[in-house]
This record gives sequence, structure tokens and C-alpha cells, in this order.
Amino acid sequence: MVYNQLVRLLPDPLLPYEACNLGSINLSLFVKDGSVDWEDLGAVVDTAVDFLDNVIDMNRYPLPQIETLAKANRKIGLGVMGFADLLFLLGIPYNSEDALELGSKIMSFINERSKKRSEFIALKRGSFTNFEDSFYKDKYKALRNATTTTIAPTGSISIIANCSSGIEPLFALSFVRTILDNQKLIEVHPIFKAVAIREGFYSDELMERIATQGSITHLDEIPEKWRQIFVTAHDITPEWHIRMQAAFQQNGVDNAVSKTVNFPHEATREDIAEVFLLAYRLGCKGVTVYRDGSRQMQVLSTGKTAESQIETDKSIISPRERPNVTYGRTEKVKTGCGSLYVTINEDENGLCELFARLGKSGGCASSQMDAISRLISLAMRAGVSTDAILKHLRGIRCPSPAWTEGGAVLSCPDAIGLAIEHYLNWRKKSHGQASEQVSESLPEANYTRQQITGESLMGACPECGGHMKHEDGCLTCIACGFSRCG
Repeated sequence: MVYNQLVRLLPDPLLPYEACNLGSINLSLFVKDGSVDWEDLGAVVDTAVDFLDNVIDMNRYPLPQIETLAKANRKIGLGVMGFADLLFLLGIPYNSEDALELGSKIMSFINERSKKRSEFIALKRGSFTNFEDSFYKDKYKALRNATTTTIAPTGSISIIANCSSGIEPLFALSFVRTILDNQKLIEVHPIFKAVAIREGFYSDELMERIATQGSITHLDEIPEKWRQIFVTAHDITPEWHIRMQAAFQQNGVDNAVSKTVNFPHEATREDIAEVFLLAYRLGCKGVTVYRDGSRQMQVLSTGKTAESQIETDKSIISPRERPNVTYGRTEKVKTGCGSLYVTINEDENGLCELFARLGKSGGCASSQMDAISRLISLAMRAGVSTDAILKHLRGIRCPSPAWTEGGAVLSCPDAIGLAIEHYLNWRKKSHGQASEQVSESLPEANYTRQQITGESLMGACPECGGHMKHEDGCLTCIACGFSRCG
């Protein structure tokens, strides 16, 4: 094959059009009498290799090139998750030599056992197509799979399996998880909770404090023994993160290891550069770093993260949360693009959202209205004055103005501004509320209330931007001759 020469360099990244079938073993399930149950783990490795290899044949591939190369090299990637949970159950701190030794031993065991199983299958079913030209031809009698091990990211499946992710330390023992509509839930790690209850130091108040601080290292009410064992991602120095990745990588993984080095919010460029260099020196195939709070929205956070962001972003105006219950009204406004339906809602704190929909219009016009509505709603909930919003909406012109009983509507944004004015006046009359009404400095945009005289309100030509005028019953550009009727 054209890829034969490349196969000699195994282990490699995936080749063009190549696929690798992934699976992960939950290590936290293999603790027996205070140690790793190697016999049970070996049996599961055998089953996992059988399963992943069968999937290659049973799978339906999106492209023939992918199917050809996947079956030619038959790469599978058996990895692990739940390693941090395993250490908790064994009473071993993550940032310790014992943990490094155990990680290396586990992955070497899985790698060797998976190769033996792949050899066993190959003697019955045949080796992968490129075996004779491969890295392995002098090491094994036969081999079913060009690779058998990979430690892939396990964010979603570890949540399903209710275990820690990959070989990562736990992010937090008690943390805030952001879900769905920006809702926040406090979660407590089950192993830590069980130990806390058993040892007599559990309380709801303590769990909330841990979620806020993100660490237990300075909580004196927790015994020192457990503070050393239940370390989390931010308790562990970057050096230990990289050393753990290298322990799994060396002689234990065919492909690469997914591992994130967690940095505090205050980390510098020099701190990150040092980690990259260490990863290189220890032979890691890649490295990922993440600085806590570097994104406004992150999946996992602690109260400490939020405080860091607030301290850093004091000058940033943040909108308040959308209320669950609002009230308001909808107005139909005639525009040159059709009927525009504008809904304005408020709560006890004032205006909070606006929706604008063009009758039967779709495509670009509809998406533009959706974007404008979202930005106006954001501004309302951020406390931007209504006067400022109206100032930037009223008077915007488009090539297709419309005329109503009250005067001209110059564009869809102008119509939204008009609807806001009507809403404020209606609210004032209905509820006697004087707040947020249009100020004297904006006298209801009189230029849109005037009678239509001359050619100034005919709009701009969509072709050249020139003035439009009525001619022979149609709008015509006096500059280039563009006509809306022709």
C-alpha cells in the first residue's frame, strides 16, 4: 500500500482517512481488598480488545477511503478513566511517587495484555493487512491491530460512568456544574462524601465552603491524612501533572495521552512555557494547558474561579439573568419589508427583553431581526438607558420605507424604536409609571411623524445609493434609473 512506509514508524498519529476505535476502562471498579485486582482487570482488557476489533468489521463508514484504511491497519485505542478515583480508594495522593509508579504499572499492564490478546485474535483471524511492513513484525508472530492503546479524552463518558475523567486529578471535591440555561448545581464527589461521613467531618456547610474555595488543603477541620489524599487539580503543581502524563506515556501507550495541566487564574506566559519544555524533555507526545477563568463560560468552576473573574473584569458590564416570568405586549408595525411584530417584556426591575419577527419573511431579514432583538435585550438587562437604545434605532433608513397613519417608518430598526416608544407611553398611561419613558431630548423622533413631502423620505437606491422618487406610479432612482417596478 501507499502507506506501508509510514506504518513502519508506528506509533504515529492517524494517517489521512484513518480511524481509531476508542474505548476506556473505569479503573475505579478494580479495587479489591485495598489493592488493584489485576486478574479482573486483565479479563476486562481481553474483552475490550475483542469488542473494539469486532466494531471495526461491523461499523458502517462514511467514506470508502476510511473503510479501506481502517480495515488495513485495524487501529484500536483502549484507554482508562477513573484513575483519580482509584487513588482515592487506595489512599494514595495523586502528587506522589507511589501514584506515578502505579500509573506506569497499570498502563504497561494494559498495553502488554492488549497486545497479547491482539496476537491471539490474529492467529485465528489474521493480522492487519500491513503487518509484514510494520513496526511489529519481529516482535510478534501475528498482530490483529496496528495500535491497541490510547488515553483519549473521556469528558462525556466519564460523566455517564460516574467516575473521574481519564488520568486527570479531580477538578474539585465539591464544585459548581453549569448546565442548560446557565443553571448552577453543587456536586460533591461520592468517595469524598462517603469518607467525610464515615470519619465524622461531613456537613452541608463544609461542602459549600469547599465549592467556594475549590480546595481542602487549608481546612483544619479535615484531618491532614485526608487533605493529602483528596488533592484536586489546582492543588497539584504543573510539574506533577506532566510527570503523571509521562508515567502513562512511557512504555504504556501506543498513541498519545490526553492530559490537561491546570493553571490558576494568575498564571503567566513563563509558567506555561516551562510546562511545554518539561513535557518535551519527558517525551510526552503533546500537552494541553488551561488557565482557570480564562473563558467567561467554562463547564466546571468553583466559587474561587468566579471571584477571580470578577476581580479581573470589574470594568465589564454583565447583564442580569433573564427572569422566569415576564409581562408585556406585542405591537404590529408596518415596514417596507412587511409587517413587523415587536414584543416587549419587563419584570419588576424594568424592561428586560424584546422580540421582533417579520411576518412571513425568512432568511437574512429574519436573522437580522433576531440579532437586533438579542442585542437590545442584552442592553436592557445590562441597565443601558432606553434613551440610548432609541437614539441608535430611530432614524435608521433603508431603501424601502413604509407609511402609516402616524407618518413614515424608515426601516425595521426604526420600527422597533417606534414600538419601544409606544410601549413606554402605553405603560405610563396604563400603570402610571414615569420611569424609562422617552426623555425630552428625544421628542418621539419627529422626523418620522412628519407628513411626507418632497423626495427625502423615498429612501436610498439599493444599486447606487442615490435618491428615489415616485415616477409613473413607481419608485425610481434619479441617479441610475433603478426602478422597483422593473
